[in-house]
Amino acid sequence: MISKKVVAFGLLSLACASHAFAAVSSQEASALGGDLTEFGAIKAGNADGSIPPYTGGLIQVPAGMDVREAKWVDPYAGEKPLFRITSENMAKYADKISDGVKKLMLDNKDYYLDVYPTHRSLAYPDDFLKATVRNATSCHTTKDGLAVEDGCRGGIPFPIPKTGNEVMWNKMLANWGDQSWESKKVSMWMLNQDGKAVLTNLMHTITEKPYYQVQLGDRPENLYSRVIGYTEGPSRKAGEINGTNQFLDPLADPRKAWQYTTGQRRVKLAPEFSYDTPMAVLGGAMFYDELFLFDGTMDRFDFKLLGKKEMFINANNFNTTFNCKVDKLFVGHHVNPECERWELRRVWVVEATLKPGMRHANSKRMYYFDEDGYTAGLMDGWDQAGKLSRTGINYSLIAPDVKAQNGASFVVYNFNRGMLAFQSDLSTDPNSTMRYIKPLRESELSPEFVSSGGLR
Repeated sequence: MISKKVVAFGLLSLACASHAFAAVSSQEASALGGDLTEFGAIKAGNADGSIPPYTGGLIQVPAGMDVREAKWVDPYAGEKPLFRITSENMAKYADKISDGVKKLMLDNKDYYLDVYPTHRSLAYPDDFLKATVRNATSCHTTKDGLAVEDGCRGGIPFPIPKTGNEVMWNKMLANWGDQSWESKKVSMWMLNQDGKAVLTNLMHTITEKPYYQVQLGDRPENLYSRVIGYTEGPSRKAGEINGTNQFLDPLADPRKAWQYTTGQRRVKLAPEFSYDTPMAVLGGAMFYDELFLFDGTMDRFDFKLLGKKEMFINANNFNTTFNCKVDKLFVGHHVNPECERWELRRVWVVEATLKPGMRHANSKRMYYFDEDGYTAGLMDGWDQAGKLSRTGINYSLIAPDVKAQNGASFVVYNFNRGMLAFQSDLSTDPNSTMRYIKPLRESELSPEFVSSGGLR
């Protein structure tokens, strides 16, 4: 059940002007740092204590942890599950489990949820918190929620969101840190109808969030995300380079995807890398706009904020990324539940319905994002026949020494095709490296410079 108090807080007015949504009032914003955290989560725990109060996150960095040197430590490695949810007892917890996760358990009797103690472990830098509080009364969406003003950089744009679009922007602008992110072995796996795991792509990637790199003077203000990936396998694709730039106003500056192929030896734009285009590299098991649950422009759906509720989601999940190599990662037709860590969390709930006249393979989607950090969450999708056709899980983890949250791994289940698509930064190679690095100069990140071999 969604508590009346939470619903009253979460179901804020959806009234808006035709081109811009208003920021919250000073009176509403005064709750930040009081009953609410500076980033808009409810500070108190829940009634039975299964969700603890927020006390600032994990401040004491585990011994030996330094993510800038690729040294990750799970602060909760010794914990045991509180209880297990299976298809046989899930009715007891039905209001806290998404439809897609229920279907996973019903379709796969060996799939279960091990529920661990909830740790509200995510801490944020002071500059981020100050910028987020500032944004509450000054940041606006424009163009009917499809764009965000440039002046919101440095913090979550909408700590007290009033619309579904604002929650989705909070998700896309979640704080992964202000440094660049290097992954030496990003692997993409497809689990086919026979339950066979196929490595479809192996990449070395550089990811950065210019939205948070406010200390750098050379980043375009409208650019909020950039990814550059060097393909290392399979051998037929080795040497290809892909890049994606995304902007705060995607109508004025559409998502720029580009590709360099060794055969043509030139850079070309790849506008097809968007929306419900199936990802060929993953056998069509997932869409481009399902990367990390949602990625891209929101113009094809109406996003409605339904409020907050308590849900079981994956959080503090170091296990999937660091301990479950491919020989353990998959069991039957799903991710090995031993590799997952489920916690009870308060989540923002957003319903997305396809706009009249728009085309998309999904008629409806449901999104669930953790109130403490929008990287953690779930997604369910229904096809044009109204059938539940897919579900997605983000495996988030914290980086306490740089005060950031990372979603290094995720899975999307395609129920209609009996397949899944999985991406991880580490799950295939015990010697791979995942770390934060010093940001590169803007001149070193252009497609021309990268494809010339200037950045490897």
